[in-house]
Amino acid sequence: MSSAQVKWIGGKRFVGIDSTNHSVVLSSTDEGVGMKPSELLLVALASCSSVDVVEIMTKKRQPLDLLEVSINAEQDSDPPWTFRKIHMIYRVKGKGIQEKDIAQAIELSHTKYCSVASTISGVAEITTSFEIVPES
Repeated sequence: MSSAQVKWIGGKRFVGIDSTNHSVVLSSTDEGVGMKPSELLLVALASCSSVDVVEIMTKKRQPLDLLEVSINAEQDSDPPWTFRKIHMIYRVKGKGIQEKDIAQAIELSHTKYCSVASTISGVAEITTSFEIVPES
């Protein structure tokens, strides 16, 4: 079972603590000292998928030297400002990376392994693209 806790630390500031006692600071936009909770969801999606992609590419014997994921998301204009469209852009680099392999790793993450993507996909359309950065 997963677990987490959020502690209010004053104003509109909070600390989120996971089951392994790691923490992240969250706040409202006007406080400006931590991540916005809604954008933390996007970070969770990107990091969940990143873990999968790194692991899958390693198993394919195509280890990555670089992985960056950028996310652009559209939200409803009225409360509760639900995310409806999320686009993830993966930038990868590694010796001999093949397009078909990185595409498959991303697809497997989103359709089979990433719990965050699985949870969000019932509400928001998640699309992906990738760029292979040339070796220097």
